[in-house]
Amino acid sequence: MISDQDVVRGILQAYVDKDREAIEQLIAEDFHFSSPIDNRIDRDAYFRLCWPSSENMDDFEIVRMASDRDAVFVTYIGTMGGRRFRNTEVHTLRDGEVVEVEVYFGWNVPHDVPAGEHADPQTKPASS
Repeated sequence: MISDQDVVRGILQAYVDKDREAIEQLIAEDFHFSSPIDNRIDRDAYFRLCWPSSENMDDFEIVRMASDRDAVFVTYIGTMGGRRFRNTEVHTLRDGEVVEVEVYFGWNVPHDVPAGEHADPQTKPASS
């Protein structure tokens, strides 16, 4: 049997491979997706709104991954069109399929804000 962590690795790899058939096998019919710009969108909306980004996805470097009961937590550095970014996701699984994903957007790599500084999102960035 495939582990929950392997399911999450499979989802990330499907983005790199642009393999929609592979990811569809790993995501449940009652799947929901949340991020700072998506509030529990369903499977159809996910494939319509999120999946097209796979066309530009080059790689995922897993920084850390951990499991707790039915959840897999993964932090990664993604590369998309030469741009690198860091995110953390929480995948909830049931019977070997992902039923819920929460994405927490991270930062660009290298970081846009100089070390030891703060950029107020209501004003201009610290490096300006």
